[in-house]
Amino acid sequence: MNVAKQTAKKPARTTSARETVYMTNSQGHQIPEHMVKDVDKKRDLTVRLIAAKAMEMKEILSGFKEEIREQIYSFVDFSAKEYGVTWGGKKGNIALTTYDGKFKLLVSMNDNITFDERLQVARELISKCIEKWSEGSRSEIRVLVNDAFQVDKTGKISTARVLGLRRLDIQDKDWQKAMTAITESVQVTGTKQYLRIYERDTNGEYQMIPLDVAAL
Repeated sequence: MNVAKQTAKKPARTTSARETVYMTNSQGHQIPEHMVKDVDKKRDLTVRLIAAKAMEMKEILSGFKEEIREQIYSFVDFSAKEYGVTWGGKKGNIALTTYDGKFKLLVSMNDNITFDERLQVARELISKCIEKWSEGSRSEIRVLVNDAFQVDKTGKISTARVLGLRRLDIQDKDWQKAMTAITESVQVTGTKQYLRIYERDTNGEYQMIPLDVAAL
């Protein structure tokens, strides 16, 4: 089914028994079409047509991703059988290149990590350490800690920054307890697969082929 045609033919309009055509605004209110400015009607239609084409491309890219993923796994199975081995699953990272090295495929698996309540315990212990050090020369540690526990616009804490605190060589017992609490607070909530395709340029560097509209 052509999503673009289907979406374009079904704008947010309704018709009453008196044949009055209405358009639904962003608050969900029914507005008689003759009361809607022409520029608003044109904007509505323009966005709908573009969004419909975007939905079509989304379906095409989803099918493309599934197709090439199956091709990659089929090849890995074939390669494993060459050595009398049965491939153990789809959780590991995979790197494939063409014979001439022109193109490269990378399949990577990244865990989605969150922290449980023990992260707050770690934060309290770290605060205790900073209080003990407040008269010393460790102001840079305070900056690192405050930065690590800052949330982004979505209210999430950067896992990389928090886990990065464990790389600091600090032997204070409370700090060590805090690092243990951070480690034990880590929860893997899922795994996401990433598929990237690269082309080698004239300088011998691999450049990712962008499949994201924003990157084109």
